[in-house]
Amino acid sequence: MEKENIAVGLDIGTTKIVAMIGKKNEYGKLEILGVGKSKSLGVARGVVNNITQTIQSIQQAVLEAENNSGYKIKDVVVGIAGQHIRSIQHSDYISRSNPEEVIGGNDIDLLINQVHKLAMLPGEEIIHVLPQEFKIDGQSDVKEPIGMYGGRLESSFHVVVGQASSIRNVGRCIQSSGIELSGLTLEPLASSDAVLSQEEKEAGVALIDIGGGTTDLAIFKDGIIRHTAVIPFGGNVITDDIKEGCSIIEKQAELLKVKFGSAWPGENKDNEIVSIPGLRGREPKEISLKNLSKIINARIVEIIEQVFTEVRAYGHEDPRKKLIAGIVLTGGGAQLKHIKQLVEYITGMDTRIGYPNEHLAGNSDQEISSPLYATAVGLVMNSIENKTQSAVKMQAAIVPEKVSYYREPIVEEKPEIKEEVYVQPEKVLQVESVKEESTENKIRRSFFDKYVDKIKEFLDNAE
Repeated sequence: MEKENIAVGLDIGTTKIVAMIGKKNEYGKLEILGVGKSKSLGVARGVVNNITQTIQSIQQAVLEAENNSGYKIKDVVVGIAGQHIRSIQHSDYISRSNPEEVIGGNDIDLLINQVHKLAMLPGEEIIHVLPQEFKIDGQSDVKEPIGMYGGRLESSFHVVVGQASSIRNVGRCIQSSGIELSGLTLEPLASSDAVLSQEEKEAGVALIDIGGGTTDLAIFKDGIIRHTAVIPFGGNVITDDIKEGCSIIEKQAELLKVKFGSAWPGENKDNEIVSIPGLRGREPKEISLKNLSKIINARIVEIIEQVFTEVRAYGHEDPRKKLIAGIVLTGGGAQLKHIKQLVEYITGMDTRIGYPNEHLAGNSDQEISSPLYATAVGLVMNSIENKTQSAVKMQAAIVPEKVSYYREPIVEEKPEIKEEVYVQPEKVLQVESVKEESTENKIRRSFFDKYVDKIKEFLDNAE
């Protein structure tokens, strides 16, 4: 019997860390087996700034996911975001020695490796090299070059670049948590896999993922990724503004935002007031909901305007680059009341809220299909694509009763895990040879294997 392909995604956010275990059911939909969520400590604006706290948060989320699912996590696909991410457009070509030979996967690998040699700013590293359109001997708009003939193979690329130290810190946290890193994905790309349909990507769409510390943007047109950006503002900045503007503590500010907040100040009447308990015997505070909405509105307008500047930089005003499907909002910030109407008002583009339920199995928990979990669902989908066996079923005796046992299961299960890992290279090679027809998947996977190996090598040498 064929082994189940159990996939694990780890979303290291600024406000929460989510570990999600899933597999594909017989209908090709994603069945979530377990979710673990912990408060994210040690991450600011998508970047790790305290390794010890981040490791503890990761372990807590991983343990909860394991207890919920009955599976032991071995490796994860992790999302990369943060203010250090930038993207560039680049074109490159190779001249083939024998034009009479069919173009194969190695030609594309050669072209991609050439792009990897691009000179970057000091301390920067290439995370993704995403081919857009290929050209063969001057013939443009070639979507699938494998199987064609030609001497000069050319392509335009969307290159995503990030700070090497930030990426390695994430790798270090995961390894120190007792799990392996099987892949890296840019978070807006993971979110787009989870909430966008192929039709929207064809028509042209901007995905805006409003997280706690950052707002991520991914633009698609003709089914191809055209632009990505990370803006270093998110829901936390709104909470800070409420805290300062109303002179209350952060916990109360967050609750106010979630329960009573609105992005549209005109919705609240002047006499709508919320009373907040005072600190240590002090008088309770009365806060006008109209003022609360004004504070939220000012910051949301700033975030959306920055995102819209990026959309304009891509060239949305050009009729050929027009984003017909408009904007899709996702992430925790998309749950704010009236945000859809405000975004439509500022940008003049059709807007909808993106839920990751399109790819989820029908019996999925209601909470998982919230925009909050879009990135985590996308990362699990990415892990399934990698065909890795990321988690193994625990024996009944090993399922920990108490949360305090974390290390023991790993020690007990080690012989079994070794055996799994030993079998894996053959399986991965098999997948590579069979799936030659899908250039994009092959490119993404072959590059990630090299990149993850590079990070592992760095971490081993550092020790």
